[in-house]
Amino acid sequence: MSSEQVIFYILSFWFIASSLAMIFARNAAKAVLFLVLGFFSAASIWILLEAEFLAITLILVYVGAVMVLFLFVIKMLNIDKSTLRAKFAGYLPLGLIVTLIIIAEMTLVLGGAQFGLEVMPSPAKHGADYSNITVLAMQLYTTYVYPFELAAVLLLIAIIAAITLVHKKEINRKKQSISEQVNVSAKDRIRVVSIASPSKENK
Repeated sequence: MSSEQVIFYILSFWFIASSLAMIFARNAAKAVLFLVLGFFSAASIWILLEAEFLAITLILVYVGAVMVLFLFVIKMLNIDKSTLRAKFAGYLPLGLIVTLIIIAEMTLVLGGAQFGLEVMPSPAKHGADYSNITVLAMQLYTTYVYPFELAAVLLLIAIIAAITLVHKKEINRKKQSISEQVNVSAKDRIRVVSIASPSKENK
């Protein structure tokens, strides 16, 4: 067994262990931290496959941004653990059924008949001048340019929909008028009041 295989099995063990720990963790913050460990393990496996760009993207985007956002949201929500456990127990049978269906589908799709060593051999070794970023860009912007543009349009529609839902017109919403602020005059904003000082007798 080569050293590369040993490293692969070690990273795969930590990836599976962190995934299971994330599922069975009672604390939501600890579950997020186990998910971060799983992302690091997956990124390390991608580095073994010479997909350095995808590995760095996984760490920077998901670990550096999304997981930090998850931690902020979890700490800000202040989730009631007793209510969460009660809901978890109620949805447990349905969750187990869905889990078994997903495992069966993944077994059929990712089985040895489709991804075995005979069908999918080990990736070829490349020289020091090889750039997987260039190869990925060529595939993305030539072969898969239409799916890529379609995904970009769908994301744009989702962003516009989210902004529209946030800025729905409400009766009690205060709206800023730039033209009124620019054209305002001093007499409309300032009122000079003359107050007589009290006399010495009243003191």
